[in-house]
Amino acid sequence: MFKEDFLHYIWKFKRFKSQDLITTNGEPVQIIKVGLHNQDSGPDFFNAQLKIGNTIWAGNVEIHLKSSDWNAHKHQKDNAYDNVILHVVFEHNGEVKNTKNNTIPTLELKDNIDLDLLHNYHQLIYSKNKIPCGNQATKISKFEFANWLERLLLERLERKTELIKSHLKKNKNNLDETFYHFLFKYFGLNVNSIPFEQLAQNTPLKIIEKHPQLISIEALLFGQAGFLNENLDDDYFQRLKKEYAFLQAKFQLQAIEKVTWKFSKLRPSNFPTIRISQLAMLLKKHSRLFSRILELSDVKEIQQLLQTSASDYWLTHYQFGVVSKSKPKKMGKTMLNIIIINVVAPFLFVYGKLQQQEKHINLALQLLEQTPAESNSIIASWEAIGFEPTNSATTQALIELKTNYCSQKKCLNCQVGVKLLAAF
Repeated sequence: MFKEDFLHYIWKFKRFKSQDLITTNGEPVQIIKVGLHNQDSGPDFFNAQLKIGNTIWAGNVEIHLKSSDWNAHKHQKDNAYDNVILHVVFEHNGEVKNTKNNTIPTLELKDNIDLDLLHNYHQLIYSKNKIPCGNQATKISKFEFANWLERLLLERLERKTELIKSHLKKNKNNLDETFYHFLFKYFGLNVNSIPFEQLAQNTPLKIIEKHPQLISIEALLFGQAGFLNENLDDDYFQRLKKEYAFLQAKFQLQAIEKVTWKFSKLRPSNFPTIRISQLAMLLKKHSRLFSRILELSDVKEIQQLLQTSASDYWLTHYQFGVVSKSKPKKMGKTMLNIIIINVVAPFLFVYGKLQQQEKHINLALQLLEQTPAESNSIIASWEAIGFEPTNSATTQALIELKTNYCSQKKCLNCQVGVKLLAAF
């Protein structure tokens, strides 16, 4: 069988035999306008125009697999369905009425749908491929696919916008504080994102602004992260511990547990100790980092602003008290790209939306267009069927397509799926 959304597709694109249609009561039906597809609650299609018998009707269309679904969904008790002028079903198994006890004309499509179309729909929906349409997706013209990816990129940015706006509300619309939280989260990657978020929440940005010296910022962050609770025979460690004791008492701070942090299976350059020091250096340059970004209009300037490295102590350390071979601990290009893609670009997009400033929206898009393509399992699945993304604007769109369409089998909401079915 199939889901109701297939019937929505059938009706929307008139993919059925539309000649000599008759209702279940024997009245001829002529479709003038199928109506506007409604994705929210209420009838499935608004403002349809139909000729039933000798009368032209304007109103809504409701679609179900079976007629009995009308009552099962309690539409007979819902005034929102009183303006339904046609009930479209795959299988008719009983008359239906609205709240005024008027019978709704019903159109059964069971014998009007091409079986080949149904077969091809099944192939998409029940495909076990990571990308359901597989190699067929490459049959779509590059122009059409590029247009679809542009829409998907905006969808993804809009999705991130809602997440950022919800955090903004919690932070009393303080953009710099909210940016600071997201920056910490993505510095932790997937492994340490949660403790980094907790660290930002437990260490308000305003405290860092009041103590902008590097020793104070590192003391705050390492202390709040729970790394200064030991007693090590290490001069720098002891300096940080002393500074943190003062700041903790001054601001009534509560540290998180050190056991929260994960080191195993991480490259030493990704150890939370190194990332915390890199963040401290970044905050020393500009505590209100997003406000500084808003002053810039060039992609390279933003990239340069975000460049950071751990402090001198970490030249010969990856963990406190454990000496290692001297090596600068600069933030790598991969990490820089992660921050641009997941934090900077979305925040510029949100700011542009909130302030109705196209220049910031365009700058967000430029950042993604000038940032290299991401490399992960999702992108690998697209590359396996012949796609070669060149920048992160494309990879972000492909991630949106895979996550919110392919994986959820929403082929009928996808321009690729619709195009492929239209070819049959």
